[in-house]
Formats: sequence, structure tokens, C-alpha cells
Amino acid sequence: MEIRVLQYFLTIAREESISKAAEVLHITQPTLSRQMKELEDEFNKKLFIRGSRKITLTKDGILLKQYAQEIIGLVDKAERDLLKEDNELAGDIYIGSGESSAIRFVMQVIAKMQSKYSKIRFHLFSGNAQDVADKLDSGLLDFGIFFDPVNLTKFDYFTLPFKETMGLLMKKDDELASYNVITPELLKNKPIIASNQDIVKNEIAGWIGGNERKLDIKVTYNLINNAALLVEEGGGYALTFKDLIRVDENSPLCFKALWPQMDVGIHIAWKKYHVFSKQAETFLELMKDEVEKLDR
Repeated sequence: MEIRVLQYFLTIAREESISKAAEVLHITQPTLSRQMKELEDEFNKKLFIRGSRKITLTKDGILLKQYAQEIIGLVDKAERDLLKEDNELAGDIYIGSGESSAIRFVMQVIAKMQSKYSKIRFHLFSGNAQDVADKLDSGLLDFGIFFDPVNLTKFDYFTLPFKETMGLLMKKDDELASYNVITPELLKNKPIIASNQDIVKNEIAGWIGGNERKLDIKVTYNLINNAALLVEEGGGYALTFKDLIRVDENSPLCFKALWPQMDVGIHIAWKKYHVFSKQAETFLELMKDEVEKLDR
């Protein structure tokens, strides 16, 4: 399996047509068709469903597309890092994270680094802890930012000097909005919108003093913005961090912290025994310097 063939495959998946893909790639249609037939024969799998108007991917094709995107991404990343001049600080840094207002600190460090090294490019990926961990483990990310509870035994990391407060997002005219804080008792029989991460559900289960079945979890999410829209439509109460969703006087929503209070730690992690690029190493040192300044 050649990198070039994977690039051909991804082009067909994007264009949904062998003829259009051949035009984009500047090769003949019969040549491209033969390459894809050889790719299917190599795996002994059917990768395409050839319709009258467009080509779609089979389940095996979708799986190969995911792997191909990661492989091509790693190849591109390696080429950029290895081809740059040794005496200049340039290149790409890939950072993955969930949603948190504390990420502003990381953005401040990025802005400071960009002002000093104009040839460095940052690529930000948003996802839940499992998404970020998978990409970090596969080498597609240089750094991942995680929130407790999280298992970081596979990674090296240091802890940022911030905490996030867990609470409940609800409509301002809701009956629970009159309370200063939300206790486990108040959530009985209430429709809950919660993170789809099992480790977070377990933490919430510990907070209510039992298992998650005591909560009526109606919907799960991986990022909060769509869940907030559901709250606006009366679809339930969203468990989330404070300050992720704007709840000023113009917002139909409000945020109430949990009680007993749940404060969540934040960590920046990287793959164990990872050989950093020069730019990634510089970013990590700058992060540590900025954290030390906060501690003084």
C-alpha cells in the first residue's frame, strides 16, 4: 500500500467520482480505476459503492478513509518538520483539547509564541478526552489538554494552576433557577444532558452517592454548544463547566454550580518518550515559564 494510492483514494472519497478525481489528480480515469481495483484486491474488501451518479464508501471504505487521513497527516507533518531549516524556529504544532474557559491561558501562550516566532503555525483540535487521547497516542497531536477525571498513565504531563467548576446549565425561568446551588436531591427525576464519557459519568455517580442510574440521563454530548441549544428548547439540564456558555442578561440560560462543589483539574499531556520537534519543545518550555510566573 503506497502513500500515493492512499492520496488517490481520499481524492475519490472527497469528489465522489472517479472521473472528477482523475481530473483533480491529472491522471487518466482508467489508470485511477485500476489503482483502486488493486487496492480493493490487496485488502480483499469492497471499498466503493458505484452508483449511477456518484461513488460512496462501504463500511470498509469509511474505515480505510479514517486510517488514510491519519497516515497522510503524519506524513505531511514529518515532511514539514524534517524539511525546514535547522537554524530557524518554524513549523507546525498540533494541540487537542476539550472545551474550557481555562483554555484562554493556552491561547495566550500561543499568541505570545506567534508574536516571537512568525513562522510557527498552530493547529487546534476540539474533542472529548477519548478523541484527544487517541490522536495524541497515534502521533497526530503534539499536546493534549485534559480535565479530571482522566487516566493519563500512557502520557507525561504537568498540571495547570486552574480549576473548572462543574454545574448545571438551565433556562432562566426554570424552577431550579431560584436555587443558589444544585444538590443531588434536586436532580431526582430531572432530564439530564451529560458528557458521553464514561469516566465523567462515574464521577457524577460518585457525586450523587451512587451509580449513574440515579440520574435520568436523556441525552449525551461530546461538545457543549449543541447541548446548550437543547437546553434552550426545554430538552433538559446540561452538566458542564462554568463560563463555557455565555449566560449574561441577554441569554435565556443560567448556570448553577453543584453542591457539594465539584472542582476539576486541568493537565497538558504528551506522549511518553516522545521526541519533540524544536517548535513543540519551545512551546512546552514557554508554557512552563508562564505557569511559573503565575505561581510567583
